[in-house]
Amino acid sequence: QVQLVESGGGLVQPGGSLRLSCAASGSIFSISAMDWYRQNPGKERELVGRITNSGNTNVVDSVKGRFTVSRDNAKIYLQMNGLKPEDTAVYYCSAETDYGGRSWGQGTQVIVSS
Repeated sequence: QVQLVESGGGLVQPGGSLRLSCAASGSIFSISAMDWYRQNPGKERELVGRITNSGNTNVVDSVKGRFTVSRDNAKIYLQMNGLKPEDTAVYYCSAETDYGGRSWGQGTQVIVSS
């Protein structure tokens, strides 16, 4: 089992920055990749970015050039710059394991508003 705890959400003005963190614990040796997702009420959860064990990263087109995924040991980060109101969502950290499982954090709210 992998446990995930996100932090770093909050209220920020358009154009501002936030850095989300996700700390993994438990069976971290089984993690093959970690992802950031986001979700708004009534909408499907959408992938934002991913980092693999080998360090390869990618983000979706809607945040490319603004968001960056990085990792430091058992923590991953989502650096969000140039935030827009449409980035408002609950952001979730997720871990994919070698045995095909997936764990989720509790989510952290990001609100982009003036």
